[in-house]
Amino acid sequence: MNTNTDFTGAPLLPEDASTANVIGMTTQKPATALFPSGSRRERPGVLALTIGFGLVAVCLIGLFTSPSAAVGGAWCIAMMLVLLFLSVPVAIALSVPSIIGVYAVSGIPATMNILSTAPFSAVSDWTLSVLPMFIFMAMLLTQSGLSGKVYRVADHWFSWLPGGIGIGTTFAGAGLSAVTGSTIGMTYALGRAGIPEMLKAGYDKRMAVGTIMVAGMTGNLIPPSILMVIYAGIASVPVGPALMAGALPGIVLAVCFAAFIFAVGVFVPRLVGRGQAATDTTNPTTPERPTTTWRDRFTSLASVWGFAIILVVLFGGMFSGIFTPTEAGAAAALCSLLLCLWEKRGDGPWRKVAESAMDTVAATSAIFFIMIGATMLTSLLAITGLAPILTGLITDLGLSRIGFLLVLILLYIVMGMFFDTLSMMLLTIPILLPTLETMGVSPLWFGVFVVLLGEFAMVTPPVGIIPYIVHSIAKNPEVNLGATVTLRDIFISLLWFLPVVVIFLILMVAAPGMTEWLPELIERTSGGMSG
Repeated sequence: MNTNTDFTGAPLLPEDASTANVIGMTTQKPATALFPSGSRRERPGVLALTIGFGLVAVCLIGLFTSPSAAVGGAWCIAMMLVLLFLSVPVAIALSVPSIIGVYAVSGIPATMNILSTAPFSAVSDWTLSVLPMFIFMAMLLTQSGLSGKVYRVADHWFSWLPGGIGIGTTFAGAGLSAVTGSTIGMTYALGRAGIPEMLKAGYDKRMAVGTIMVAGMTGNLIPPSILMVIYAGIASVPVGPALMAGALPGIVLAVCFAAFIFAVGVFVPRLVGRGQAATDTTNPTTPERPTTTWRDRFTSLASVWGFAIILVVLFGGMFSGIFTPTEAGAAAALCSLLLCLWEKRGDGPWRKVAESAMDTVAATSAIFFIMIGATMLTSLLAITGLAPILTGLITDLGLSRIGFLLVLILLYIVMGMFFDTLSMMLLTIPILLPTLETMGVSPLWFGVFVVLLGEFAMVTPPVGIIPYIVHSIAKNPEVNLGATVTLRDIFISLLWFLPVVVIFLILMVAAPGMTEWLPELIERTSGGMSG
């Protein structure tokens, strides 16, 4: 994947670029990229490319001289990893080794079969039609400017609490990343808006950047979660239950972060600026943060009335049984369309809709290509017999369910050094799914666990991507307000917050029913939600 572009091919925001609609400023073209996938890795140099292609050649030689199909499959997995490390687009890195491997093991007929069937079978499931609906909704809400309003409302409502601005930022981050489907995109936006606001209020700089880094971890669990829809497609589980499975864990984790910030505000008030003037102590010229009244709080709700309607349509429709998840996604997209037309009336509303539609087509196509690659990988594992061998190896290790999950946590933390959450999911889920039944792990629970692990890996020092993104944002003078935020400050702040995630992961392992309670409730009240 090109580290300077997102899934749509649009350039990523530069460090000093203003984030459209979030801090009250605009750019020439708002950043509507759904999945910005920035990485601290540079593009491979000549030496890296030479070594990389040399390793690919070694993998090819090993594949075509393999004594067995399983060994050939292992060479294909190695080739796939080399291509991913060379920043080759994920879809190509998944599909090309799979096609070559099927040809080497089974010949031309099997290769023609996978080429003719995998693209259709990967994306033709009716339940996946909700994916472009959710993406279209996200694009329209970004274009309408609702993203910035959600942050302002959260800020107004929680700013009176100890650590209130951080609490508001946490809930705003959960909402924004859920709506946009992008933790990294939300981090860019919320970092530029939230860090200076917290510094103005006297927050310790480490508390400010730490809040931003964990704010979006819950968004890809709370519906409409695009990653959960993708997981449902790969794992062949119903989309409706998969969406609802992540809702309660996502909300509980956001509440845990908010409770931690509140506790810091009570027991270590200096870290959240309590008792200090709401100005930045490092820069006396910084304007005072305005006082928020209860009238301001209730008035601010009027700016997000459209968002409330969308939530009622989405969740109310599914809870009542009026809509299936697919129909609810279409209805929510329609509401978002009408909202965008209303909010941008007089400002080229149809142009905004057209841009959203084009971005939706580009993002959906990119995701579908990646899912096709994942399907080809699954076919390779089946044809070479590698899947049952891997399952047998894991079983032979004698790991308990908890031991198996602990190994997965370590695996994802390491993978977070190189890949975003979606890439990690698509690379590992086809390999791990056959072992779930053996280990007594529910596919619904596993989907939530994998998405959360992917988000956790992206913020874990020293390998996660998010800390380096926040560090680059915090180097901007308009963001840091004269304070110096070092990489050491970034890592220290994460050491404060990450124990909350670890405790929550332990809670998930100990109480797996957390993920299945809401899907079962909706099943009982609506009579089913599989479509």
